[in-house]
Amino acid sequence: MSRPLPLKELLDEWYRWAEWISSENRDETKSDDLTGWFEFNWVVEDDPELAWKAIIEAIDQPRMAPYLGTLAAGPLEDLLDLHGPAFIERIEQCARSNARFASILGDVWQSAMPDSIWKRVQAVQIC
Repeated sequence: MSRPLPLKELLDEWYRWAEWISSENRDETKSDDLTGWFEFNWVVEDDPELAWKAIIEAIDQPRMAPYLGTLAAGPLEDLLDLHGPAFIERIEQCARSNARFASILGDVWQSAMPDSIWKRVQAVQIC
């Protein structure tokens, strides 16, 4: 991929994937048509500013409510793993002003995050 999808398309694709992966009776033959997971991963790695915008936008979309845990344990956790020092102040500020955001931080695991970043995440998460 050479360029990321525009924000709306990125969220639409990720939503389609999250809906599919969460389905008990998902049709495995459709997995190749669902690029949302791959697209979001690529954006987290190569365009973290767009990833941050997408995460914040997703949290505010009612359709995403059932999938916020998946968003936290996926793109948000990966953003912190890969770019934690660049985003931790925004994460803290957002958690202090947005209870929904603070609560989904409870679904983030330390993974590859440095201890210094992880302690700051834990300090603002609502479990």
